[in-house]
Amino acid sequence: MKAFAKLAIFVLATTMMTGCATIVSDSKYPVEIQSSPEGSTFTIKDRDGKVVSTGTTPKTVILEAGAGYFKKAIYDIIFEKKGYAPKTVTLTADIDGWYWGNFAFGGPLGLLIIDPINGSMYKLPPQVEGELIPTSSPSAPKGKTKKRKLTVISIEHLDEKQKASLIALN
Repeated sequence: MKAFAKLAIFVLATTMMTGCATIVSDSKYPVEIQSSPEGSTFTIKDRDGKVVSTGTTPKTVILEAGAGYFKKAIYDIIFEKKGYAPKTVTLTADIDGWYWGNFAFGGPLGLLIIDPINGSMYKLPPQVEGELIPTSSPSAPKGKTKKRKLTVISIEHLDEKQKASLIALN
C-alpha cells in the first residue's frame, strides 16, 4: 500500500510540474506555404521584422508558435512574383485547446509558467495561402493600352432621346 501511495504522489507531482499543452502538443508547427499562382517567392518575417524563412511556393516550413512569455507568434508572409502585385498575409498563432487542460491536469505551474514560456500554449494553422493579383491586363501587351476616342459635339446636334439621357453637371 505504501508503494502505491508513493507512486500516486510521484505521478501527481510530475503532472503538476509540467504543462498540459507541453505534454500533448508542440511549440513548433509545420506550415504549408501556398500561393496562387504557384512558384511565387515568399519571405516570412517575425513580429520583430526578422526574416525567419524564404522560399518558393509550395513549401512547408517549421515555425515557432510562441514569441516569448505569454506572447503568441505573429508572422508577415510576403509573396512576390513577376507580373503580380506583392501580397502580404499575416499569420497569427491561436491558443491551443490543450492549454486549457492545465485546469484539470497541469495545475498553476503549467498554466502560468511552463506552457507560456515554451510556446506550447499556442498553435499555428497547417497552411497559409497568398493569392496574387496580376499587375497588367492579360489582353493588352505591357505598355500598350486601348486608346479611347473623344468626340465633342454641340447639344444642337443631339436628337430628343439623347438629350433626355443627359445629366446636368451643376
